[in-house]
Amino acid sequence: MVSSNYIINLLNTTDAEQLHQFIIDNSERLKRYFPVTLSSNNTLEKSIEYIAIKNKEIEDRTNFTYAIRDKNNQQIAGLIILKKVDWDKKQGEFAYCIGSQFERQGLTSFAVKEMTKFAFDELGLKTLQIMAHKTNFGSIKVAENNGFVWQRTSVNEFTPVNEEPLDMELYELYNEK
Repeated sequence: MVSSNYIINLLNTTDAEQLHQFIIDNSERLKRYFPVTLSSNNTLEKSIEYIAIKNKEIEDRTNFTYAIRDKNNQQIAGLIILKKVDWDKKQGEFAYCIGSQFERQGLTSFAVKEMTKFAFDELGLKTLQIMAHKTNFGSIKVAENNGFVWQRTSVNEFTPVNEEPLDMELYELYNEK
């Protein structure tokens, strides 16, 4: 999956150091909504293990975690994850994070667009979801830019570490094919 300057592809073991550094550099912005990813990459050894686990999940078709990277220098700009894949319902949910220096460049919207094509065309999913907190305007914009439509507020849907449960906004996109 390629845009003019960015690509979406697998994480490789050789990415462990860069992934670890990406997580450390963005830990403050990841701690609320990506605590598991953050704790799974807080050492180089854990990043190596994380990559192996994520690639096994792709092989097992349970979750699909990919890097968003600069096409020219292969720098990791973010992650896009298709998770909670339910093969019976033909449904999955997107999660994504982008490095602070890559914000507001349309990279997350690009990644969701490309992964939507993959999910619908290659995996045969029929419904894709994005859950966003009402204050996460960037994530809401990504959902809307990709044709996802607000469905409802899910009460107490997500509990950040050391916080009360949060209501999350559910956006969905349907494959009409």
